[in-house]
Parts: sequence; C-alpha cells; structure tokens
Amino acid sequence: MKFLKLACLSGLLWLTGCASTGITSLSNPDAIHGPSTATSGNQAAGAYGSLIPSGELQPITAAQAASRAVTELAAPADIWERIRRGYGMPNLESDLVVDREQWYTTRPDYILRMAERSNKYLFHIVEELERRNMPSELALLPFVESAFNPQAVSTAKAAGMWQFMPATGKSFDLKQNAFRDDRRDVLASTRAALDYLQKLHDMFGDWDLALAAYNWGEGSVGRAIAKNKRAGLGLSYTDLSMPAETRLYVPKLQAIKNIVANPMAFNTRLPLIGNHPYFQTVDIKHDIDVALVAKLAEVTVEDFKALNPSGGSRPVILAAGTPQILLPWDNAIIFQSNLEAFGGGRLASWTVWRAPSTMKPAEAAKRVGMTETELRSVNKIPPRVAIKAGSSLLVPRPTQLVADVAEHVADNGQLSFAPDAILTRTVLKAGKKDSVASLAKRYRVSPASVAEWNKVSASATFKAGQRVVMFLPMRAKTLAQSKAHGRTQSSSKQARNKVSKPTRLAKQP
Repeated sequence: MKFLKLACLSGLLWLTGCASTGITSLSNPDAIHGPSTATSGNQAAGAYGSLIPSGELQPITAAQAASRAVTELAAPADIWERIRRGYGMPNLESDLVVDREQWYTTRPDYILRMAERSNKYLFHIVEELERRNMPSELALLPFVESAFNPQAVSTAKAAGMWQFMPATGKSFDLKQNAFRDDRRDVLASTRAALDYLQKLHDMFGDWDLALAAYNWGEGSVGRAIAKNKRAGLGLSYTDLSMPAETRLYVPKLQAIKNIVANPMAFNTRLPLIGNHPYFQTVDIKHDIDVALVAKLAEVTVEDFKALNPSGGSRPVILAAGTPQILLPWDNAIIFQSNLEAFGGGRLASWTVWRAPSTMKPAEAAKRVGMTETELRSVNKIPPRVAIKAGSSLLVPRPTQLVADVAEHVADNGQLSFAPDAILTRTVLKAGKKDSVASLAKRYRVSPASVAEWNKVSASATFKAGQRVVMFLPMRAKTLAQSKAHGRTQSSSKQARNKVSKPTRLAKQP
C-alpha cells in the first residue's frame, strides 16, 4: 500500500512538471496548434521544436511524399536485405538479362562460392555506398568483375576485387610498388572504385553508361555517344555500339541484382551474411612477419591474406608503408592482447636490400646469404632477367638490425628487371675525358655499376690509358674491343706517318 501511494505521488509530480515546463499534453488539442504564453513554454519550444511542429498542420503533396525517404522501424535481418532496400538504379530489361540469369542459375555452386567469398567485404562496401548516397546494387559489381576475389588478375593486368588497370589505379592514388599493390587492398580499392563510379555518373548522367565506361573506358563511351549523336541515333546504353564484353556487362549486374532480390524465384540459395562488420582496422607500429600476425591473431595465414591481399605472397608487413591491417572483429582484440604479451620479441625476420648495381639473381642471392631459388620466390623474380641497379628486394633481416625499413623505401621501393645477358669481364683503356658517367652512357650500364667495378666514386674521371673494368654483354664487349683495336690501328698508322713523312720530303728535289 505504501508503495502504491509513492507511485501515485511520483505520477502527480511528473504531471505537474510537464505543466510547468510547457510540455504539451495530447489531451489539450489547442495547446498543440497554439503557441504557449509562458516563458518556460518558449524555452521548451526551443528544446522540442524539432519534434513538435508549431502552427497548424498542413497536408503534404504526393510529390513531397515521394521525395521523402521512409525509415524502416526494424534493421535489415542480413546484408542481402539491406542491399535490396537500397536498390536505386533503373532496371534493365532485355533478352541479354534473361540470358545471364539463366547462365548464373544453372551454376548454383559458382554463385554460392562467390557469395561466401563476399562475406568478408560486403558490409564495408554497403556502408560506403550508403555514406555516399549511391545505389546499393553497386555492391554487387565485384561479382561481375572478379567473383569477389581480391587476388584476381586479368589477362590485361587488371587486378583486385574491383579490377583496376595499373594506370587507372595510379590516377586514383592506388600505390603499386615492390611491397604492396593497393589495387588489391580492400579499403583503398573500394574507395577508389566508388570515387571512379561517381565520377563517371557525374560525367554521363546515367548509371548504365557509367558502368559501361567503368568496363570499356570513359573515352570509348564518349566517342560512341558522339558517333551516335552525329548519326542522329539514340544515346542510351542499349543504343551504343560496343564490344561484346561491355554489351554483357550491365546485363550481368542486372541478372545478379534480380537473383539477390528474389533468390527463390531463381531456385538459388544465398548464404546468411550478417548485417554487421566483419573486420576492423588495427594499427601496425613496427615491421612484422605475416606468419607472426596470423599466429598472434589466432587466424590462418590464408584468412589473414584474404583481408590483407595487397601484400600478395610477401612474408612481411612494412609498417612505414602499411600502417594498418584488417583483422576479423573478435580477432583484432585477441591480436592486441597477444602482441602485448609477446613483449620485446623479434617481430620481423625480413628487411629490404637495394641492389647497388645491375646483376644476375644468383649474384644478388650470394650477397645477401640466400639461395637463388629463395630470392626468386620471395621477390617474384621471373626467369631470364637481371636485377636492375637500385631495385629493392626483401632479404633476411640480420639479427643485429634494429631499425625498421625507412618510409621512403617502404612506400616507393621498386623492383626493376633488365633482359638477362651473359656479362663478361672486359678491361678497357680509358680515352681522354672518359669518366664513370660517360662510359656508363656509352655501354648502357648504370654509373653505380661502373663505379663499383672500379672501386671509384660515381663522379670519378679516368686518366687517358687507364685500365677500366667493365662487365658487358658479349655484343657490347665485341664492340668495345673493336673500338679499342681501331684506336690501336689509328695510333700505329699515325706513328708510321711520322716516320715516313721526312723520308718522302727528302726525296723531293
């Protein structure tokens, strides 16, 4: 009974507070439509004005209703439902769409593999699309591009989940160096792809044309539109003359969009993918081996590389170039905890060595204490090439080395190759004004190599007749020897002329 009295008293005090602060009661309709004369009511209007309209309520037009988004009361059950709710591109209806629908539905195992692979990436892509207010079906484009394989490489050298060509990737700030390829990076490539798609949509004003340009190139689409315009033909996607691959590109996306919209109608099963983040970013402060990261995070190396594909098969992460990694949500916490417990142990067993001169892989391997096979494997060195001077290679890290790889090397290091030629030791005699730079230019080798071969500085100048050691291909060696022989013959002829000239003069009357 005592509790009941307290409850009633509390309710009374609450109602009194509502009246004194000017909060409107629904039992007083006039209070809703008319302004309060109380000072406290004015203060309340400021606090609650965004929630409670002032003045008389006015009906909205049909056009206004259509332009206002309706917020669902319940969150999407999974990522597929979230994608369906965000569809925003006009549907393409054509025989090619039906053809692609049939192609996909007759390959249920292929669809399932693609969909399961997308599990790691879809939430992030959808989040980015919604943040930019872009159609959510664009999240399905990697199904068409790469089957959601971030390691995919096309015959035209396009790479990654979004299939960026090298030049296009560079124009969208996707780094490509000896240690990473951001075209494969999940976050960087998604950012670049959406930037590019938005740019193309702004350029052509149509999502189908934007997609055609993404596949075929903006210049090609622009020229096709100009050609149709001159001929008085239609300017839409279906009106343009284009390669077969581009002609099928949008129908493929439309077919996948239709299957996701209604899997049962296509006798297709989509795996459950939760509407929540799969991964989170983790800061990396020191160079660290990939195998050690996987061990500390308690994930397989394969799962780690699926989230961090930009490093390819390279065994180490260079912190100065890759300051963040991705880990499954729960494993990120495990990694941080295990890393702290690891203490001051050795994190990286690899570092970077820069080739001082152009050399064969066998010679480079000998210098850094590796087998040629291991050097080639770690650095992806193809057969029948030489390593160019200045190239950056991953090599075993000396035990006494404490410093991590410098930022300018980790972020910009390149590995360049020259055709493998048989280099033979050649000794030349320097001519007048010959220098390291002039001989390097003459025989097409690096100044650093000439300097190293002769134990001099790169700016050194040789004395006339000084012996100079060069390592040259057979053809260049023959040329050098013929030039030297020519100089010798010329010297002998000049010497003979100096002797015979007075004799001829003596015979004159």
